[in-house]
Amino acid sequence: MNVPADRVSGAFFLLFGLAAYSFVIPASVETVAGGNIAPDTVPNRVSLIIAGCGLWLLIKPTRQKVPPARLMLTTAGLILALAVALFTMSIVGFTYVAPVLALGLMTFMGERRPLWLALGAVGMPALIGLFVVYGLDRALP
Repeated sequence: MNVPADRVSGAFFLLFGLAAYSFVIPASVETVAGGNIAPDTVPNRVSLIIAGCGLWLLIKPTRQKVPPARLMLTTAGLILALAVALFTMSIVGFTYVAPVLALGLMTFMGERRPLWLALGAVGMPALIGLFVVYGLDRALP
């Protein structure tokens, strides 16, 4: 595959910015009476900037090439696993999902030492939970 990586990412961000501007922001932002600035002003401008930068990458790409398909599929699988974990976390809760997610990510990255797996899967979610609940005074899902 001899497609510049910038053209692929540029097309993605151009479509992402246009979709956000055309569909996501109008469906998600409410109009209010009064005020100096409309609530959709900043999101609309940011989505147009994203689309413009994507267009720029399409017009003027660098020499970077698209990574191998296997690496792209691995990355897509990792992103899918994170999305499923976040969705599950909203239903089941941080306490149950975070250790499984941490353990899965650590083993995916190649960590095999039991002490580090235990610290990462149990210790880090506990530390994050303590920091968020007591330090920031916020509830976890």
